[in-house]
Amino acid sequence: MSAPDRPSPQPADLAAVERQLGRPPRGVAEVAHRCPCGEPDVLRTEPRLPDGTPFPTTYYATCPRLTGAVSTLETAGVMKEMTERLARDEELAAAYGRAHEHYLARRAELGDVPEIDGISAGGMPTRVKCLHVLVGHALAAGPGVNPLGDEALAMLGDWWSPTSCAALHAAEDAADPADPADGSSDGSGA
Repeated sequence: MSAPDRPSPQPADLAAVERQLGRPPRGVAEVAHRCPCGEPDVLRTEPRLPDGTPFPTTYYATCPRLTGAVSTLETAGVMKEMTERLARDEELAAAYGRAHEHYLARRAELGDVPEIDGISAGGMPTRVKCLHVLVGHALAAGPGVNPLGDEALAMLGDWWSPTSCAALHAAEDAADPADPADGSSDGSGA
């Protein structure tokens, strides 16, 4: 369901995401954010997957380094602390509520799925259930839209360092020439 004003995901991007996830990506509307190395790290996903399943997670983090870093925050108890702050900080709760509305509006641009109407993701608007969603939203929307996503991003530091994923994949590709038996290469790796 790719909108005419939005370019379709490129085959190289879909291949990169498949490598990241270890499976083909589903329902990709667009690359919502790129890692500094140039590879996709967040996808914007259709609200209904190709098999008909409703899918509320509009912003899906794909980069293994990013998801690993976010998982570390989750296991450190960051979600519980953020949820507790939401209960006592009215300004934070209002900003988080606006992030929820933004999330819903951006998903509605992709289509209407009654089964998930009013449901965003990540626990919005009243709790923090998944930092991966909040970080993905913050990366895709930019600073100032999702306050807790922004906060989690600040805690992550440079998850893509010390070596870019794109450089690692290029080196792997160069070291693994095509099989000469299939006629695709002369075995020289070029």
